[in-house]
Amino acid sequence: MAAVPAGPGDEAVMGVPRDRLWSGPWWRGVRQGGVALLLDAALAGAAYRPRREAETDPSWKQLIPYLVLRDGDRIFLMHRTSAGSDARLHERFTIGIGGHVNPGDDGIEGALRREWHEEVLAAFDPEPRLVGLLNDDSDPVGAVHLGIVYEAQAAGRPVAIRETHKLRGGFATPDEARAVRDRMETWSQILLDHLLPGDQRAPGR
Repeated sequence: MAAVPAGPGDEAVMGVPRDRLWSGPWWRGVRQGGVALLLDAALAGAAYRPRREAETDPSWKQLIPYLVLRDGDRIFLMHRTSAGSDARLHERFTIGIGGHVNPGDDGIEGALRREWHEEVLAAFDPEPRLVGLLNDDSDPVGAVHLGIVYEAQAAGRPVAIRETHKLRGGFATPDEARAVRDRMETWSQILLDHLLPGDQRAPGR
């Protein structure tokens, strides 16, 4: 896999040129059809670039595994503090556990496992089920990222935040999650609408 070395203090992240991944009109929302083919195309064209450079280049999509953790009908809801690396997401709520894919990861699911152990405290590893691909070019953050969405069940097992300086949170009922929807990052708004029955569906799916 091709790579452009990251400079001191920068992070190398996996992504793919937008035009190699999808030639038609890009969608806004969660795409579930043809996901395996799109993932194959993404991995075939993937490379690593410095994150600082990638964050301002919408011609290149960074690949982000994004896990929604549920416990029955409850959903793991987190509130970002101002200590995170991306100021655009400060003080936003999120329902996604995950982040960038780095060269030391064992692919996309390896990155997801690493992020899981970095972000939460749990005596189990999730069994992720692929949900679809999440895209939102209307948002500056979304324009340079493509979400690979997974879902997993805690099944009554306790989960807590590890990075308490960056995040706060725990399991919330659907109504509790909906109550802060307007304060969620855009991806989480779209996913909340997609996953919880009875919500207003996100446009463009």
